[in-house]
Formats: sequence, structure tokens, C-alpha cells
Amino acid sequence: MPTLSVAMIVKNESQDLAQCLDSVKDWVDEIVILDSGSTDNTEEIARAYGAKFYVNTDWQGFGKQRQLAQQYVTTDYVLWLDADERVTQELRQSIQTAVQKNEENVLYKIPRLSSAFGREIRHSGWYPGYVVRLYQTHFAGYGDELVHEYVHIPANGTVEKLHGDLKHFTYKNIHHYLIKSANYANAWAEQRQAQGKTASLFDGVTHGLSCFVKMYFIKAGFLDGKQGFLLAVLASHYTFVKYADLWVRTKTQ
Repeated sequence: MPTLSVAMIVKNESQDLAQCLDSVKDWVDEIVILDSGSTDNTEEIARAYGAKFYVNTDWQGFGKQRQLAQQYVTTDYVLWLDADERVTQELRQSIQTAVQKNEENVLYKIPRLSSAFGREIRHSGWYPGYVVRLYQTHFAGYGDELVHEYVHIPANGTVEKLHGDLKHFTYKNIHHYLIKSANYANAWAEQRQAQGKTASLFDGVTHGLSCFVKMYFIKAGFLDGKQGFLLAVLASHYTFVKYADLWVRTKTQ
């Protein structure tokens, strides 16, 4: 039978890690966790679940960190999870079926159902929110992106859908969102600057407004209630901030 590992990159995830590992501990062959410098008891929790725990504090971006984590995986397949995610029973069965079939050059994308501010978000462009997370370890991997990293699909690869939701418990509160979005905006601007890109404050305003209209009206965020409105406003704010950050970095060039 082909073997399967769960791989994760983490930092200060003691609030969520145990619940995530509870959803996979009984049916995967290996758990690989790469930490980037936790100061809480993340390592203690990980080792309690028998995880292979490694540390790399030389942070070079999310993509590079995932590449390094994958080097520690020893199984035929790798399933990527974040600490704030949970594998449902239906998704588990779908994953196991895919691994047992063991088809060459196939990657699998998973529908992700996110919860934010106490509500499951089924509109707003968030659901099903497919993410490629399962593939043969030797066949594919993440790119070098500093942020919003993704699995690069080989030219001869095909992507199939799995069934069953991956539950994603995203922003706990506004403070959590602001910290998370600020880090993403900073990394986005840094990446764009390295590519020689520039931006204006007008770009920030127009992209921010466009983000709100698309998310709340076109993607039916209004059907997600007050949380849908809040998410559209916050996404618009994040979009403006990342362009403003890039403008500040490059305005004298």
C-alpha cells in the first residue's frame, strides 16, 4: 500500500494544532512538522502526537519553508495541512481512496469550507475554495513565493477533485485578522518590489473598491450575513494596504 504523510509548517500554533492532528492521527503513516520559531508549546503538542518535528528559523518565505518541510517527508504521498484546518470523515475516505488508487502524475484538490467570526462562509468567493494539497511526494512541490504560495503543477500533471470538505477555522477575531493580513501585505509588497513592480495610491483605492464589489455583490457575500459584509470590508482594506505598502517602498525610485 502506498504510504501517506501529513506535512505542516507552523509557528505558535498551540491553540489549534491538537485539533488538527486529532483529525489525521489514526490513519496517516507520518506527520512532519517544520517550525519557524515557536515560543509557545507547539513542539510539545506535536511530539505528543508522534510528529517528526524540525525547526528552521531562517525564514525565506512560505514557499521556501514548505519546500524544506517536504524534504523531510519519507512517504509516497504528502498531504499538506495548516494548523487551523480539520479533515472531515468524508474527506478522509476520499483521500484514502486516492492514495490506494496510486495513479501516476495526478494531484488532488480539496474543497475548503472556511469559518470566520463565528460563521461558515459559503459565498463571498470563499467556497468551495479548492486547494491542491495531495500529491505524490516525488512528483510536485511548492514554488518560491514569499506569500500566497501554491503547488506548482508539472506539465504532465493532471488535477482531480476530492470529495468532502476541509474545515478551515480562519480569523478568530479582528486582532487576529489584522496581524495576519499585515504580515501578508508586507510579504506581498516585498515580493512585488523584488520583481521590479511599482504601485500608486490610486491603484490601492481602485483595487480595494473593486475587491469589495466583487466579493460582496458579484460573489454574493451578502448571503453570508453580517460576516460577509465584514469580510468584504476587511478584504478591501487589505487590498488597499498592500498596494500602499508597495507605493511607500518604491515612491522614490
